[in-house]
Amino acid sequence: MAKRVVVFAPHPDDETLGCGGTIASRLNEGYDVSVVFLTDGRYSLAEFGASSGPTPLEMKATRKEEAIRATKILGLREKNLFFLDFEDTTLQKNEKTAQERVSEILQDLSPAEVFFPQENEYNMDHRATNAIIKRAIKTLDLHLIESQYIIAWSFPFYLFLHIMNESMFDRIVSRFPKRKLIHVDISEFFHLKETAMKEYKSQTTLLSVEQERPALKDSFLKRSLKTEEKFFVSILEAKGRSL
Repeated sequence: MAKRVVVFAPHPDDETLGCGGTIASRLNEGYDVSVVFLTDGRYSLAEFGASSGPTPLEMKATRKEEAIRATKILGLREKNLFFLDFEDTTLQKNEKTAQERVSEILQDLSPAEVFFPQENEYNMDHRATNAIIKRAIKTLDLHLIESQYIIAWSFPFYLFLHIMNESMFDRIVSRFPKRKLIHVDISEFFHLKETAMKEYKSQTTLLSVEQERPALKDSFLKRSLKTEEKFFVSILEAKGRSL
């Protein structure tokens, strides 16, 4: 029986941004990979104060369709996608219920490895996802590999990242207690990740005349779409681990 991997994404697109190349790699290696989307991402236009363009419910439907197409490019089957449909930006308010849902999935799938956002993320749903997954794993007393991917650092980390070179920044954050920063070469699967991200047009193009830029800046995509992916793992888990 193939080993199982579960990727937890706060919003549709985080799975591809954070570990799309690794998803494709794991599938190529014969792993059974599933992706769990915790929120519906309906408010991605809210930060622009846009009153025109897709409604939140329309955005919810759009982002789900985009996720299905994007993950299919990475090699996933739709039956391996779980949409928990918590309302965007409300995950902290629904942490107890979300943890119950996550625990059910973990018990049912019994993965050998899980991926989820790191704890120092800028977005509140990302931080809530981190807390939910870690509590579920601890409560269930599961023994598996935990890999925390990076989307966008919170303050003051993002400031440090912009005033020093990336390799120096990586050396600093890799000294966090009980964690090690792993660099994974995804060059063989980079084209799949890049192609999958193009399906998220709601995030990479203008949907409203009131938008001055897409939800995801070009500079952000340039930093995110590289031929390596980075994950924090515990020092104990990292020893002897081959990625």
